[in-house]
Amino acid sequence: HDGEIRQAVSTHVQVPAGWRVIRTSQAALVQRARESFAALRGSSALQRTRLDVRAFGAAGTPLKLLCTAGAHTVTVRSSAPLTPARAHALDQPRLRTQLGRLGDTPFVLGAIEDGGLASGLFLAMSELNHLRQHAVAELVRMVDLERDTGIAERHASIAQAIAGLGAAREVSGGRREVEPPLASRSVTLAADVHRVEDAHAAADAGATEISFDPFLRHPVPPRARVRALAAELRERGIAFRVRTPTIVRPEERAAFEPWLALDLPLLCGHVGLVAELAAEGRDVVADYAVNCFNQHTASEYRRMGATRIVLSIELTVREMADICAQQGGAGFDVLVYGRPEGMTLEHCVLSAAFDRTPTTCRDLCVQKHPRVDLTDPAGYTFAVATDAACRNRLLHSRPIEASEYLPSLWDAGVRGYRLLFNVPGDPVAAIVARYRAALDALVAHAPPPLQEIRALAGNRFTRGHFSRAV
Repeated sequence: HDGEIRQAVSTHVQVPAGWRVIRTSQAALVQRARESFAALRGSSALQRTRLDVRAFGAAGTPLKLLCTAGAHTVTVRSSAPLTPARAHALDQPRLRTQLGRLGDTPFVLGAIEDGGLASGLFLAMSELNHLRQHAVAELVRMVDLERDTGIAERHASIAQAIAGLGAAREVSGGRREVEPPLASRSVTLAADVHRVEDAHAAADAGATEISFDPFLRHPVPPRARVRALAAELRERGIAFRVRTPTIVRPEERAAFEPWLALDLPLLCGHVGLVAELAAEGRDVVADYAVNCFNQHTASEYRRMGATRIVLSIELTVREMADICAQQGGAGFDVLVYGRPEGMTLEHCVLSAAFDRTPTTCRDLCVQKHPRVDLTDPAGYTFAVATDAACRNRLLHSRPIEASEYLPSLWDAGVRGYRLLFNVPGDPVAAIVARYRAALDALVAHAPPPLQEIRALAGNRFTRGHFSRAV
């Protein structure tokens, strides 16, 4: 009443007050989509296979058709014999009219050869229709069988290829290292931060590992301060890593080398650096930017020597479980909170906006505009994080919040969980503490308090690709 519409919405999560409901289906739009699809199906844009026909027959014998589509050929014969025609003899136009009625089938009529068909013969149209239908049905069956066989062969090849990707991996000296059993593995809750105060907050809230990105958002902290932070956290039993940029050009290597010289463990999304540094015996975790998307890439990064692998953020939970299956989840981390880097911009947004020369305008990003956002035509706002190389990292518009998938990931054997904090004002301590409580509950075989995490995130988050494929 009074212009209000009451609508019941079925949902598998608790919906707090204040959430906005967006209707994503409208009858008029659905009808327009159907009409556009119908037009497509009736146009040449729909890919079909050419069907060529050869016709044979004489009076008193059945009509034989050899129908060829691609590599497949079927032979069909009429149940009634051909007879002398009193009218409407079987000629090219009549054959083409009847055999060309292929409708929604995946075929389109090509050539008709009737040199083997005597002239002046008749066959009922119902017989011709039956021959066409029989031929099309048999060709579709053959095409489907070929497709299914190909799929089965691919699945068999994939299964054979991954059969040897076990939990053991080579380490220095040619030894084989076997992952510990699931029950004895420790749980890693890693916080990826770019400020010293955020590192302290995450550690105090229960993080077991801190990954520090000194290259994100100016100014770059002194290396001595980062070394002291690492030592302080080590004394508290908290692991520490330096997060490297995902782009390091040869001409930038000189400025990057002093950070490597700190000899600290690393988190790296640069495939070349993962291979190079792991080969030197460095402790390197391959970050989500290496895009580990299947068991083969996981095996390759393990062969390179990566200590752990952060799975691609474009995987569903089911796909993550499939990748983890060969190792029972050992050696894998999953990003469950934060704004990943969608892309890296070589051209600085700030210098372009203020008509300044890049690399000589650090007063913009360091002092005047430490926080930069871009808004697209749809109204979505994306944070832009500047870095030490004067590149801009475009972050997701909303943070991923995947607490609801923790039990499924836990059941898949995943024991490494990462929280990404790269925007000023991120609730570092609160998020870390609530994820810590959820993981502690899973360790104790108790229901995790997931709603507390979701309540903190409010309605400004995305579930990423955890429930939907790319």
